Amino acid sequence: MAQKKWSDLTIGQRRALGVVGAVEVVLTAAAWRDLARRPAREVRGPKVVWALASFVQPVGPLLYFAKGRR
Repeated sequence: MAQKKWSDLTIGQRRALGVVGAVEVVLTAAAWRDLARRPAREVRGPKVVWALASFVQPVGPLLYFAKGRR
């Protein structure tokens, strides 16, 4: 199956991709901000690992908020 180009997508598909992308950016930024402000004792595991895990989209930030904070 050939990949679709942006111009091949419908307006609805473009909007959906834009919304999903924006949500991922906001979640990642929120995770990074929370991680930077939270003391290390309130984070399960090393902060640097959670910072790197937040780049695994969309699982990383969600996992941090669900399991990474005490």
